[in-house]
Amino acid sequence: MGKITVKKGDITKEEIDVIVNAANRTLLGGGGVDGAIHKAAGPTVLEECKRYSGCATGDAVMTGAGNLRAKKIIHTPGPVWRGGSKGEAALLRKCYRNSFDLAIRHGMKSIAFPAISTGIYGYPIDEAARIAIEEGFRVEDVFEEIRYICFSGEDLNVYQRVHDELRSV
Repeated sequence: MGKITVKKGDITKEEIDVIVNAANRTLLGGGGVDGAIHKAAGPTVLEECKRYSGCATGDAVMTGAGNLRAKKIIHTPGPVWRGGSKGEAALLRKCYRNSFDLAIRHGMKSIAFPAISTGIYGYPIDEAARIAIEEGFRVEDVFEEIRYICFSGEDLNVYQRVHDELRSV
């Protein structure tokens, strides 16, 4: 058990128990990875999301995966970066913890994450990667695999570097 993978790819194509969506608080889709997941999953996921009437930043909810290869989707709204003094790190950490905890409660053995809050929400990739990987190490022996799916080669390089630094500590 306990395998962490960092790779470049399209999270909507992952064949895994659950993917995590970097959602907005409405859960109704948006831009970036959120829009891509909703588009690829199809309308049934949006209908399930509507039943929640939104989700607070840092919280997480689970839906079916529609047309995706994953079995489920966990939707978690990440924080908007406001310079780092508005509790952003605690909120981002909460996104990962709540997503992992929800996956564990539902018996998921593999999970894939995008780089939550690093797109339009402006969270610095180095700091976001550190929180993501730290939280993955915290629960890695519970999962068969934890994947961090990076959209760009630059993000991949950062995630790999942070993973290697934290693994060697």
